[in-house]
Amino acid sequence: MTKQQLPSWADPSVHPADLDAQGVSRRGLLRRAGLFGAAFALGSAATPAFASSGKRAFGGDDPRLAYLVGDHHVHSVYSHDAKYTFSQQAQAAARYGLDWMVFNEHSNFGHAYYGAKMEHAEIVKARAENPRQLIFQGLEWYIPAAEHCTVFAAPGPHETDLLTQFELAYDGKLLNYTEGSAGAADTARNEAHAVKAIKWLAEQRRSGYVDDVLVLANHPLRLGIDSPHEMRGWRDAAPEIMIGMEGAPGAQGAALPGWRGATSIRGEYENKPSAQSWSGYPTDAYLTYGGFDWATATVGGLWDSMLAEGSLFSITTNSDNHRTVFDTWKNGDWPAGQNFDNTGRLPDPVNTDTPQPGSDFWPGEFSRTHVGVTRYGYRAVMAGLRAGRVWVDHGHLLDGLDVRVKRDCDAGRGVTLGGRLRVRKGEKITLYVTVTSASRANPQGILPELAHVDVIRGAVRGPVSDRDGWKAPDTRVVQTKDVSGRKGTYTLRIPLTAGDESFYVRLRGSDGKRHGTGYLGASVDPHGPIPHEPGNGDPWADTWFYSNPVFVDVAGA
Repeated sequence: MTKQQLPSWADPSVHPADLDAQGVSRRGLLRRAGLFGAAFALGSAATPAFASSGKRAFGGDDPRLAYLVGDHHVHSVYSHDAKYTFSQQAQAAARYGLDWMVFNEHSNFGHAYYGAKMEHAEIVKARAENPRQLIFQGLEWYIPAAEHCTVFAAPGPHETDLLTQFELAYDGKLLNYTEGSAGAADTARNEAHAVKAIKWLAEQRRSGYVDDVLVLANHPLRLGIDSPHEMRGWRDAAPEIMIGMEGAPGAQGAALPGWRGATSIRGEYENKPSAQSWSGYPTDAYLTYGGFDWATATVGGLWDSMLAEGSLFSITTNSDNHRTVFDTWKNGDWPAGQNFDNTGRLPDPVNTDTPQPGSDFWPGEFSRTHVGVTRYGYRAVMAGLRAGRVWVDHGHLLDGLDVRVKRDCDAGRGVTLGGRLRVRKGEKITLYVTVTSASRANPQGILPELAHVDVIRGAVRGPVSDRDGWKAPDTRVVQTKDVSGRKGTYTLRIPLTAGDESFYVRLRGSDGKRHGTGYLGASVDPHGPIPHEPGNGDPWADTWFYSNPVFVDVAGA
């Protein structure tokens, strides 16, 4: 495999004068974490902190982290409905500051029989051409009886074979295992096959056939066909493999005013309930809220109901890039006798100099997933995702976020995102939120300004009896910090007290330009994200960040 180089902002051989403002900011964050230079040397092994899956002892002390920016949902000419080459996508990702990305092409017989192997050759070439990026090969799996997932493996001799075997044996579209409506004859079989698929991936990791593999649910509420019991079933089948979902979908440019039409919605969440949809979702669940999926954006909603079981389920955000807004390239023409089914690859695109239809932003242009690592490398990114050391933002709202929860009697760094802190009942603890404000204008030419930080707290009650439950009645916004006008790096110190129950805390914030009463009422969320009116959803004017939770386990609870 091509020798990997550190990103420019992390490479001591790159002079600070050669970095842009955000690169300088990111280097400063790396220095403060004590990881600049040899301490952030190339490596692929997971550190002990990432490998641990058990509960920590009283107190707890996580390592200092650097955050790598990435996107796990990017398409190319190897997807039947996209149009860009690997080179175009990788160059755009580099332009917008991505450190890692996943090409997850749609499953298709043409892809399985022809495209995947050709794609791998181009992946190897792209890695050589872009040595400062981590480029993964993945697959967009059509889940039997449900929506889509990103599946991706660590680079290695079997990464393509694993994905191809999986595609042919477990893809719902290829097997015609798409039925998921309640009471249909094939629904139970199809749902069980999805669980079997995730267990099969877990076995490939356990056996050492691949070094690592991860799965994330894509745009979960877009069609309303990912029921709560299915999502819990996927997670419980192998929580080390099925680690989470898109908290916000791609296609964030879908509702730019005057662009796609009067009914367009951010994320292309423009659907109504169907026979395949789970009947327990309200019609409001089919919309995005501040660009985020209803499952994530609703405080006390589906995501919180899963976290309230005490199990980590991560969120991400990404571009789902197929066709970039205002881009002038179109698909090339097919030679006579060729099509996607018999080639596995679209013709190269052609520049028309005229804007073409599209809903997406380039990778890293608008949506970013930040993953905490202690070393730079492919396996480190995957380990960081598995550990839940993740926060996400839109519109480059922040340069940096560091979250720690620790007991007041401890002198260490405390526990960070995705982690668990074990405390005694009544013990005093503090949430430390260190924010680094945006240091430069985003790709839209706006210097983002964070207006507030919301602290969301929920009780942990253990496994639910109703696997289709989607509410967490004891989760709510417990504090809001006004940070308007604050610049640079600053730390919010928020006192917490351990009561009778274990709990979790997570964070959210926005530019403050657009909010209203949350979906479950003002007593739960007094100023949460809200849907935009159809056709008028400028994403740059409504940007948010979200973090994964930190769990606090109360002894005896």
